[in-house]
Amino acid sequence: MFKSKTPKTFPSNYATIRYSSATSIVDPTTHQELHQHTFSNQPNDIQQIPTSHFSEYLDPKFYLSQLLKCKRVYQVKQVHAQITTNGLFENLIVANKLLYIYSLHKSLDYAYALFCSLSEKNAVSWSVMVGGYAKAGDFLNSLRIFREYIRSGDKPDNYTLPFVIRVCRDTMDLQMGRKIHNVVCKNGLESDVFVVAALVDMYSKCKVINDAKQLFDKMPKRDLVTWTVMIGACTECGDPSEALVLFDQMREEGVVVPDKVALVNVVNACAKIGAMHKAKVVHEYIVRNKFSLDVILGTAMVDMYAKCGSVDVAREVFDGLREKNVITWSAMIGAYGYHGQGHKAIDMFPVMLRSGIFPNKITFVSLLYACSHSGLVEEGKRLFNSMQKEFGVKPDVKHFTCMVDLLGRAGKIDESLELIDNMAVEKDEGLWGALLGACRIHGHVELAEKAARSLIELQPQNPGHYVLLSNIYAKAGKWQDVAKIRELMTHQKLKKIPGWTWIEVDNKIHRFSIGDHTHPRSKEIYEKLKYLLEELEAVGYVPDTNFVLHDVDEELKLGNLFSHSEKLAIAFGLISTPEQSTIRIMKNLRVCGDCHTFCKFVSQITSRVIVVRDANRFHHFKEGACSCGDYW
Repeated sequence: MFKSKTPKTFPSNYATIRYSSATSIVDPTTHQELHQHTFSNQPNDIQQIPTSHFSEYLDPKFYLSQLLKCKRVYQVKQVHAQITTNGLFENLIVANKLLYIYSLHKSLDYAYALFCSLSEKNAVSWSVMVGGYAKAGDFLNSLRIFREYIRSGDKPDNYTLPFVIRVCRDTMDLQMGRKIHNVVCKNGLESDVFVVAALVDMYSKCKVINDAKQLFDKMPKRDLVTWTVMIGACTECGDPSEALVLFDQMREEGVVVPDKVALVNVVNACAKIGAMHKAKVVHEYIVRNKFSLDVILGTAMVDMYAKCGSVDVAREVFDGLREKNVITWSAMIGAYGYHGQGHKAIDMFPVMLRSGIFPNKITFVSLLYACSHSGLVEEGKRLFNSMQKEFGVKPDVKHFTCMVDLLGRAGKIDESLELIDNMAVEKDEGLWGALLGACRIHGHVELAEKAARSLIELQPQNPGHYVLLSNIYAKAGKWQDVAKIRELMTHQKLKKIPGWTWIEVDNKIHRFSIGDHTHPRSKEIYEKLKYLLEELEAVGYVPDTNFVLHDVDEELKLGNLFSHSEKLAIAFGLISTPEQSTIRIMKNLRVCGDCHTFCKFVSQITSRVIVVRDANRFHHFKEGACSCGDYW
């Protein structure tokens, strides 16, 4: 099987280490020989060893160093041949290093064939194979090797387990993740920092935040990665307020100092809940600790201030950044868009082009969204048509959704339908939702039914679609159809997403629901609200009971309307913040029309600026007017 091929002109005092001319590849699942690969026999590839020092090159350290120098798979094969020929294959350190190098070059067939041929395996051998398949994205084989590892009777270590836990994270396989968690406990590794950090990350990505938090709280020692993972998990799919509590806790303990990755997660948490005071505290921490605002952290800061209601401060941060990429520009354009400043968003586009930044899909989504929420129909059409022609950016379903929303809001329902009929990309729930929203604004009940059917077919378990159609029926006075929708929701055990409004006062987040009496100052809040309504009605405010979508008498409708969560939060803001200060509230759903009118009147009689962030955009109320121009 082995042949030597000596170059024609080697000095007499040199010997040539023999190379294998061929090797067999074994299928990882069947263990059958597949085919043969011949090694390169170029003279430059053959290690020339002085005969006077030949014994030194039988030292395993020589081959370990040779493997680290390999830049190509064929070079690894050649060193593999040297190791085999010179009888060092039985050295487990050398064999494991060879396994690792094959895995590093993603030659997993060779790695597995070598792995199967090992007469002895240790934890490193198993770990390399489990990790090699995991890094290559071959999750099935990674888990298969791990099962073989457990069955072999060897005890898994804190190197192998994080690999296989991350496989469960990446595949969102919670069931397998729990099984591996049991393996962790059985092997006494439930206190290991690396293993538990991986479990916290896995549970977080699988959206089982409570399990992640329980593990995190029990950890005797937490490193920076674990803190960052937990803060990020709370930010993305848990409670962003809890993420900020964790950040404060990490700083108070003083054992771990946050890095830029942790700070990006904290900044994103501030953006999620719109906590302006907390945003300023985090910004001060960043400045005080001399963190430079690179592209990632700087972009997050721009987004944070914009989503906390201050597009002007967001622009200040943006202008102060030394380096900006297309995401940074798109974030600033998007900020102007959801703050209702569509013209400023569009004006930024040519400035971006002149700075040498080329737009991408996100940029055009931001631009079209800005046009949609400012009623800039012609500008939106022009940008949409220029995407592919001028910039080579092919529109996807998100861009079509923005256009349907733009045309629908403007009452151009026929154009929206024509665009939907002619589009070549697959329609999704966002697109049908935009059409349904346009039907709600303009009262197109029949078309709303068509859009709702498409939505319910795509997402039958999303209660929001049923509620929106029910509201359209209610607005049209079709109470029998409303009853049918509610009966269908009851049958499918679907519940309406409750509306909540948040307000930040004295560095604390206060949350209100409709008719809420749980707040410690509820009595004062309702007294203020009652007094406020009397003042508002004196200057012309008339409650619009059309926004109470229940078939009840007017008195009940008025009671329901007056206790909307937005009104409770604003009343609380008025009694708990200094006069002339801005009141900022955030709602998880779309603000209703009556509350929108209410905010305009309150801003007029109290001389307060009120900033409302709802599920779609920002409304800035000042002196009886809204930044949206009542176009929303």
